[in-house]
Amino acid sequence: MINKDKRTTIAYIGGGSFNFGWKLFSELAAEEIYATVQLYDTDKQLSLSNEVIGNKLRENPDCKSDIIYLAVDTPEEALKNADIVIMSFTQGSIDEMVTELHLPESYGIYQATGGQTGPSGVMKSLKTLPVYITYTEMIKSICPDAWVINLTEPMAECMLMMYEVFPDIKLFGSTNELYSTLDLLVHICEEKFETEHLRRRDIKYNLLGIGGFCWFDEVSYNGEDIMPVFREFAENHYETGYENKPNEFKLNPFASANKIKFDLFLRYGCIPAVPDGIAADFCPPWYLRSPKNMSSWKFSQVTVNHLKKLKLDKLSRVKPLMNGDEILRVGGGATDCALQIRAIMGLGNLITNVCMRNRGQIENLPEGAIVQTNALISRNSVRPVAAGSLNDEIYGLTIPHIVNQKIIVKAVKEKDLDIAFNAFLNDPLMIADLSDAAELYKEMLAAVRTHLLYYMGG
Repeated sequence: MINKDKRTTIAYIGGGSFNFGWKLFSELAAEEIYATVQLYDTDKQLSLSNEVIGNKLRENPDCKSDIIYLAVDTPEEALKNADIVIMSFTQGSIDEMVTELHLPESYGIYQATGGQTGPSGVMKSLKTLPVYITYTEMIKSICPDAWVINLTEPMAECMLMMYEVFPDIKLFGSTNELYSTLDLLVHICEEKFETEHLRRRDIKYNLLGIGGFCWFDEVSYNGEDIMPVFREFAENHYETGYENKPNEFKLNPFASANKIKFDLFLRYGCIPAVPDGIAADFCPPWYLRSPKNMSSWKFSQVTVNHLKKLKLDKLSRVKPLMNGDEILRVGGGATDCALQIRAIMGLGNLITNVCMRNRGQIENLPEGAIVQTNALISRNSVRPVAAGSLNDEIYGLTIPHIVNQKIIVKAVKEKDLDIAFNAFLNDPLMIADLSDAAELYKEMLAAVRTHLLYYMGG
């Protein structure tokens, strides 16, 4: 039964989203939550559409929540009286991503997702972090006691900047990156123990690393160690990979045959917790030398054309959803965000993975770095679970990214694009020589120049 003593106010910055937004609405509807969600988007029409679509969920007989969705004109209105703030938006257009994702290819640099690392990750940071400074200053002024849940990429840089602006901010990052690996582990356990209908939550794990590049060093099911079972599975499928749908990766860049996962596990002894393409972006270009190389590892790139198709597919559903010809389903398990909100509200404790500032939960990573581990979420509290240390090999792959994240934040704070170029050069995917790297950097900056006024004192 919903407790109606107080309606929780949730500010959603990026509330015009047709991707994560709809998923969140569906999952909030599955919880006994009493709230108002104040939707702000730079495109007011998108948030107005989502206001109607979110409120239509009340017509679904499976809806358990009592949530009012309200589109607002300004971020200040969204943040007013907020108990929880969701930060989830992409700065810039899909067309700009042609440059971010594909221009580096003319220099022999390939990226699988480009969300957090590589040349694309640097450009995303330079576009997004100045906006994050503004939003964080608003949060500090308008709703300093609110919990902030970040979903925007690049995750670490956005969170580091928020801490720089507001050191006492109550902040964590939420991601669904673990789901594909957990689904694989569910399959392995169902096969090994001849059972059915296991859930992700039935798999217990220790998680450590950074957002986008995190690892399971312990996995169990029903009290039994699964690491030897995974090793056997990886050895048996190393050459061919394992897919639910054969060759799905050729049409869906978010699918893979898990060959990178098996390769990294058999070399380093820990299971990569993220999809193959994301892991590939954080490694040296072992898996990203060329499209042929990617195909041999049975994964593919996220392309701008694919993203445009997904957007068009979503846009085609807007009118049916607004008219009531289609209603979002309730639940779905696409993210943990609704469960995290529920726990923060005090409606039950939750242990789940989050991104947070390192305060010793990963013993051998720098204090203050943004790391990804499990955490216990309860009423007005997010407490990280001690995860131990990364092994030496994975530590060596991880540290360059932590240093680069720090350099990028410094560059934005000091409004210095030359400092950011150092991060551009330092990324493990950067294989161009110095002069070519400088030329690529200039070309990429030129393509996003409308976002760079911040660095020019404008």
